[in-house]
Amino acid sequence: MTSTEAINIHHQLHRTGLTTYSEGDPRGNQTISGVLILVGFSYLKKLQILLFLVLLVIYLITVTGNLLVIVLIKLNTSLHTPMYFFLVNLSFLEICFTSSVVPLLLFHLLVEEKTISIAGCSAQMYVNTIMGLTECCLLTAMAYDRYVAICHPLHYTTIMSGRVCGLLAGASWFISISVEVPKTMWIFSLPFCGSNRIHHFFCDIPPVVKLLCTDAWKIRIFGVIVSVLFILTPFLLIILSYVCIISSILKLPSVEGRHKTFSTCSAHLVVVTLFFGLALVTFLMPKSSSTSESDQVISLLNIIVPPALNPILYTLRNKEVKEAFRKTITKSIFAK
Repeated sequence: MTSTEAINIHHQLHRTGLTTYSEGDPRGNQTISGVLILVGFSYLKKLQILLFLVLLVIYLITVTGNLLVIVLIKLNTSLHTPMYFFLVNLSFLEICFTSSVVPLLLFHLLVEEKTISIAGCSAQMYVNTIMGLTECCLLTAMAYDRYVAICHPLHYTTIMSGRVCGLLAGASWFISISVEVPKTMWIFSLPFCGSNRIHHFFCDIPPVVKLLCTDAWKIRIFGVIVSVLFILTPFLLIILSYVCIISSILKLPSVEGRHKTFSTCSAHLVVVTLFFGLALVTFLMPKSSSTSESDQVISLLNIIVPPALNPILYTLRNKEVKEAFRKTITKSIFAK
């Protein structure tokens, strides 16, 4: 075979998604095709069935709970306020966020070959990263809503108009899509080589980047910039909002008034603590002490816990939602 023929064959393999390496290649004599393997929780062996059952129950509760919140708010005009408008967006986002990972994970827990196509991997990364970043921005918008409601109650309806709420929600989605789509396209435009095994249960950015043939330092720097601008900055804005909120609450004369006012933002505060707390654990955990197993557990908690708890926090501790739920049930019974 001539050198020209060898080059042509190599280019053809590259175009079809197959790349071969010689024995002298430091990455080994391996081939990456259009299929990747998500190793995930394979180390659990027979315990994967137990994990499947637990995750299935949590996933059904998550989807049902968030759908119930959306329907309940849509059917009750008394809940057509800025806070519940953002809650509808958050509930829809949580369904998409958890659905981008959990259904495939449930399937993989039941089969031996835990494969995913490169196209499927990129699609999963698109949805997961967009939803994650949108939630950061949306939680910030919700914090601003609570800040205006408590610190500037007389101007609340003027400041938080329908147009402003729409712009804040739209900006959250626009920022996330405009940031995460180019980043994901950049990652998957680069060639993969070496082992096709991803030591994770879904296509998260760090384990996928490890498969790249080239040095990914530019992608990592871009990731740090995105984290500072669109994760750390929203977190700091939320903290600032709650400093102002708590300051205003402490100025109220009665204890009952303070408790009643704080209860309107307690659910949001718990959600923020859960979401950003798990994110900070992920980013601040020393690489020397972290393992693929511990990384997967933290990622799994981040994906299933906040989406499952959100509808519970916003309904069980909220008199308006419970009253709306009672009225909806009553109407549906008497309508029959």
